[in-house]
Amino acid sequence: MSGVDADGLVRQLAEELAPTAQPNRFVDLLAAGRVPRERLAWLVAEERQIVASDRRSFTVVAARFPDPPVGDLYRGLAGGESLALDLLGRLAVALGADPTARAYQPRPLAQAYCHYVAWCALNATRSELTLAMLANLGYWGSYCAATAHALRAKYGMAEDDVSFFTFFAQPPPGFQEQALAVIQTGLDLGEDPDAALRAGRLMQAYELSFWDTLAAGLD
Repeated sequence: MSGVDADGLVRQLAEELAPTAQPNRFVDLLAAGRVPRERLAWLVAEERQIVASDRRSFTVVAARFPDPPVGDLYRGLAGGESLALDLLGRLAVALGADPTARAYQPRPLAQAYCHYVAWCALNATRSELTLAMLANLGYWGSYCAATAHALRAKYGMAEDDVSFFTFFAQPPPGFQEQALAVIQTGLDLGEDPDAALRAGRLMQAYELSFWDTLAAGLD
């Protein structure tokens, strides 16, 4: 046993991230109706790259750590990403954009988040990736809820059109409990809690780089 408590580590990271939390410029602009539809097409295309990458990454984690609770958690997350890809297609159609985004050239800093997730899938410990995912989920969920609301209120989107964002607005059922179990499993096996905290800080920075890239030049 490590003597390090997963709940306490999660609280510590939340306290560290809270002072550095900053307004999401893209979501604020969206709420004001100031994001052009072309930039919304960017959002869809960037997310398509990210979701497809994350699905592969979670499959890799499940293969590295197939036993419960790790394998169960990441197999479930990979399945959720498959559903999310289908939901994202609905928004693409509503915007008149190509659902496959074949011609789109991703912005590097918008893709930093999923590149880091992919790195973690190959190199990180159970507790590193899972603490980072758990800490980030609250921010990501709030951004998704605000995005869905703005698309309905300011851009006339139907509920079905924004289902990708409402899907992610709340964590999957049981995710918190499963994630805590994974983190504790890793800590009890001797994984470094400081490395897990570092992963959480990096994950949040890369999350914000995604939204900042989408907002660039719109102020």
